[in-house]
Amino acid sequence: MRLGVLDVGSNTVHLLVVDAHRGAHPTPMSSEKSVLRLAEQLDDGGLLTKAGADQLVRAVAASKASAVRLGCEDLMAFATSAVREAANSAEVLDRVRTETGVDLKVLSGEDEARYTFLAVRRWYGWSAGRLLCLDIGGGSLELGVGRDEDPEIALSVPLGAGRLTRTRFANDPPTRQEVADTVEWLDDQLAPVVKKLRRVGEPDRVVATSKTFRTLARLTGAAPSSAGPRARRVLTHAGLRQLIAFVSRMPADDLGELEGVSPGRSHQLVAGALVAEAAMRALSLHELEICPWALREGVILRRLDQTDGADQDTPAARTRRSGDTGRTGRHGARWS
Repeated sequence: MRLGVLDVGSNTVHLLVVDAHRGAHPTPMSSEKSVLRLAEQLDDGGLLTKAGADQLVRAVAASKASAVRLGCEDLMAFATSAVREAANSAEVLDRVRTETGVDLKVLSGEDEARYTFLAVRRWYGWSAGRLLCLDIGGGSLELGVGRDEDPEIALSVPLGAGRLTRTRFANDPPTRQEVADTVEWLDDQLAPVVKKLRRVGEPDRVVATSKTFRTLARLTGAAPSSAGPRARRVLTHAGLRQLIAFVSRMPADDLGELEGVSPGRSHQLVAGALVAEAAMRALSLHELEICPWALREGVILRRLDQTDGADQDTPAARTRRSGDTGRTGRHGARWS
């Protein structure tokens, strides 16, 4: 089965296409991104601007065309915090549906945490014991902890790297006072979160996902992406603190020149690093592992769980899994 998942986030619109069937490892076949920075296109009243909505419609239409061209049998499309928090979210979603035929499902912050946790659990398996999972996005920080595939606690707090960049920093690079004030503010915001997480006991394994954590790990010496997804990557608290002392003095343009830093996200690197450091310090974490699977993979895995398995061993299914589908997709399907 060839599946497409379309992730409309605060920074990018990302189409991931995989070949997969129930009980199998999803194999990535294609990945396409458009940098829209939707969260930065909300006006003072919280409305997504017409220009932002126009860009979103074009990006979704292009992604749908790619999904059809690549032979996706299903396109699962979802939006996270930027669209979720827009005051005109319903109107924007209706326009996307009318003009592209794609029905964007808006995920709650808790949904994001749960899907991400599922992906991490499947990657590491039951032997990982009680997992603690952290994910920093553009608009929010998601956390989940538990022993099963569904976390015992799933939380989402508005501490995304993009959000903090917009609301906490007036300068590029931020002043020392802005950094110090943000660190103190983050401590206050995370205190009640930590209390909730600690009610279920200490984790056996701590894992982080998302582009922000991957970038921070790379900048502190983790293996590059060319080493493949199975290379063990960690982010240490000591290394992160040293990195912050370095990057917090650099303007975004210079940060964009560093290996592993996406130019489109360089402006929010410092804020993301501060969120990561504050979370590690609040939870008394010396290091965490970086998982290559995150929200998109969680959505795919849940979708596969809901199939009845009827097509897994048929000749047609084997043909589809070889990549020759001969079919276009059906879009806007309900998959939650």
